[in-house]
Amino acid sequence: MLVRLDGRERLGDQIYQALRRSILDGSLRSGSRLPPTRALAEECAVARNTVLLAYERLLAEGYVEGRVGSGTYVTPALRTTPPTPSPNVVGAQPRPTPPRGLGVLGRRLLVDGPVSALPEPPRPVRYDFRYGLPPMDAASVDLWRRLGRRRLRHPTPASLGYGLAEGHPPLRAALADYLRRARGVVCDPEQILVVNGSQQALDLVARVLLDPGDRVAVEEPHYLGARRVFVAGGARLVPVAVDADGLDPARLPERGTRLAYVTPSHQFPTGAVLSLPRRLALLAWARRTGAWVIEDDYDSEFRYAARPIEALQGLDQGGRVLYVGTLSKVLFPALRLGYLVLPPPLVAPFVRAKALTDRHTPTFEQEVLTDMIAEGHFERHLRRMRGRNAARRLALLEALATHLGDRVEVSGANAGVHLVAWLRGVPPSALAELVERAAREDVGVYPVTPHYLTPPPRGGLLLGYAAMSEREIAEGIRALARVVDAPAPLSPASPPSKASRSARPGRGPRPGRTASAGGAS
Repeated sequence: MLVRLDGRERLGDQIYQALRRSILDGSLRSGSRLPPTRALAEECAVARNTVLLAYERLLAEGYVEGRVGSGTYVTPALRTTPPTPSPNVVGAQPRPTPPRGLGVLGRRLLVDGPVSALPEPPRPVRYDFRYGLPPMDAASVDLWRRLGRRRLRHPTPASLGYGLAEGHPPLRAALADYLRRARGVVCDPEQILVVNGSQQALDLVARVLLDPGDRVAVEEPHYLGARRVFVAGGARLVPVAVDADGLDPARLPERGTRLAYVTPSHQFPTGAVLSLPRRLALLAWARRTGAWVIEDDYDSEFRYAARPIEALQGLDQGGRVLYVGTLSKVLFPALRLGYLVLPPPLVAPFVRAKALTDRHTPTFEQEVLTDMIAEGHFERHLRRMRGRNAARRLALLEALATHLGDRVEVSGANAGVHLVAWLRGVPPSALAELVERAAREDVGVYPVTPHYLTPPPRGGLLLGYAAMSEREIAEGIRALARVVDAPAPLSPASPPSKASRSARPGRGPRPGRTASAGGAS
C-alpha cells in the first residue's frame, strides 16, 4: 500500500492521516483489510510501533475494527465517498469519449458498454446470486489435476508445439461423438472448430458472416454478450419478442436479415423452450431467406423436469445452422474452451479467421479434456453436477415460495443454472434501488433489464444458484424478502446507483423495429 511520508508531522501522525484520507475518499473501501502492521512498517521503513500507534488511533476513532486472528479492517458500516476516477484509468467512465485516431471498430466498441464475463454486485456480498457461475467441484478439480499430471509425464511434440487452428483432432472426434449421442447434433469431426469459449465463437460469426449495416435478428430479451459482438460488427439489430414458446418465427423479416441468434433449448434469460413447430418454422425461414441461424446451446446439459431437448442443428436439412457450445458452465470458466459446429462450406473461412485471431487454442488443455471425455469421466461429472444443481434449484424454489410467495412469478426453472424471478408490483425503474438495498443486506441480485433493448413491462431478477449451497440460498432469499418487504417504497423516481446507471441500457427501438448499432446501447 502506498503511504507517502513527506510531511513535517511525526511519522505516526503521517501514517494515520494517510490511512484516514484513504478511508474517507473510498480508496480503502468499507470492509477492506488493512495491510499487516509489520508489512506496512517494512514498506514505510519505520518501526512497527509507529504503525501500531496509527492503527490504534484509527481504531479508537471508529475508522477501523480489529478481528482476532484475521487482521484490521475498515469499519463495514462506514459510509465513504468513492474516489473520482482518473481519466487515464481503464473503465473509469461508463461512456468514454472516443480518443482521436480510433477506427470504426474501435468507436463501435465504446457504444454498448464494456463486455465483462459476469455482472458484479455494487459491493462485496455474502450471498451472491450471480448467474453463469458453475459449481466448484473438488472431485472434478482433483480429476483434472491427475489427468494433467499424466499428460505432463509423457509430453509429445504436439503438446508443446504449435497446434492446429481448428483444434486438437482427437478432441474434435470426441466432441462429435458426444454431441451426436447427447444432443442429437449431426456432424463429422471436420465440422468442429475448437474455440476459446463461446464468446470467441460469436466474434468469429460476426467477422466472417456480417458486413456493416447487415440486419441481425435477436431474441428480446437476449444474451448481452452476443448483442455487443453484433453491435461491434456494425449490425443493425432486429429484436423479436419471446413468449412461453420462445421466439416466434412469424415475426422475423422476410427480407434483408443476414442471421438470427437464438437460444432454443433454454432461452436466455427467460428459460423458455422453443417449441417443435417453431423450430421447424425457423429452419424453413432460414432456407427461404438464405439467412444463417446461430444456435447458442450454452447450458443444455442441465435439465431437471423433462427429457433433454434435441438440438436445433439436428433438425436442419438445409445446412443453415451454426451450433455454439461451451464448457464454462460445466467445468471451469478459466479453461476458455468452447466449440463451433459449422456447415461444411463455412469450415475453411472460419478456420482461417481463427488462425488470424490467436493461431490456435492451447493444446495441453485440449488433450486433457480429450482424455476426460474418452474415458467417461466427463459424463460422470455431468451426472454428478446435474444432481447437485437440481438440489440447489429446489432449495431456491422452496425459499422463494416460503419467503416471497405470490409476490414473485418464476420462469426458466426447469433447466440451466439460473431462473428469473418476476417481482409483482415492482417496476423496472425501481430495480436499481432494490439491487442497492439488497447489497446492503449482503445479497447480490441482478436485474433482467439490461438484456432488453426496450424496458420490460415488469421488474425481474436473474438468480443464479449453481455456485451456492442450499443453506446459503435459503438465507440469501430470506434476506432478500426483508428488502422487498421493507417499509421504504421502491419508488420509480428514486435515482439509481452509479453502478446501476452504468449497467442500464439506454433507450432502444420499439419491439419489432430495427435497432442501429448506436441504438442498441
